[in-house]
Amino acid sequence: MAIAVVYDVKVTVNSVDLSDHVKSATINYEAEMLDATRMGHTTRVQKPGLLNWSFSLELEQDYAGGSVDATLFALIGAAAFAVVVRPTSPVKGASNPEFTGNMVLESYNPIAGTVGDLAMCSASFRPGGAIARATA
Repeated sequence: MAIAVVYDVKVTVNSVDLSDHVKSATINYEAEMLDATRMGHTTRVQKPGLLNWSFSLELEQDYAGGSVDATLFALIGAAAFAVVVRPTSPVKGASNPEFTGNMVLESYNPIAGTVGDLAMCSASFRPGGAIARATA
């Protein structure tokens, strides 16, 4: 199996393809760990609890209609919307799984940077439902 190199991540937020503006994308997927330690144990015992996931993006900012700012600004405080992420832009498959789920936009900074820098922005998404992983 080949080692993956990140250079062509596919990101769709609320049906808008933002892939050509993505600088970095991160999906965090975890199980909350519950302490099941009881008297008599000499080592902490952990049990998995609820699953949790989040998604974060760093993007090159674009204020044009239908692009980054127009898409993300409207989603703060909105109902859950679809997010689709693949490691590369070609169709999903065994070596290019697609991660999908409904999310809510937790935070978005429409302006960030210093003089002479590219205009950047970041966005943090929290679950509005379960994450799914598909290869077919």
